[in-house]
Amino acid sequence: MPAYMRVFPRQVEEESDSRQKPTVRVRLGDLFPLLAMAHRGNYLWLHDFEDDEICITPDLYELLLTFRSYRPSA
Repeated sequence: MPAYMRVFPRQVEEESDSRQKPTVRVRLGDLFPLLAMAHRGNYLWLHDFEDDEICITPDLYELLLTFRSYRPSA
């Protein structure tokens, strides 16, 4: 017997009040290997978080800006 697809109406998400508040602190050193592995494997769940914001220190932000424009010489 064939499976039938059921279509449900899209629910309108509430504004920012429905967002989860960040409460878990994680070391970047623990996070990097997991994110790299998920990125290499192109895991779809990683895309669910692309619009999430993180809070970083000003010195890390400056370093990332510099690194983004860095072009290694041959």
